[in-house]
Amino acid sequence: MLGQPEGSSERHSTVGYFRVDNDERVQWFLSSRGAVFEGKPHLIAKMQDHDLWMAFFRDLDGNLRTLTSEVPRH
Repeated sequence: MLGQPEGSSERHSTVGYFRVDNDERVQWFLSSRGAVFEGKPHLIAKMQDHDLWMAFFRDLDGNLRTLTSEVPRH
């Protein structure tokens, strides 16, 4: 999914959202290849049947990207 960055000074940029099953494992993989994360994965929203987590990072060109993970509630 693509979207405009909220509250950003990046005028001609889009944010790339990537849905993953395990954001911590993918974060480790991307970090080992040069991606710079802007923090740890954090809870964005509690939905009816799952929690939505996101982690924001910069790719090698400095573009903002986001990992999203929907964690089912037990």
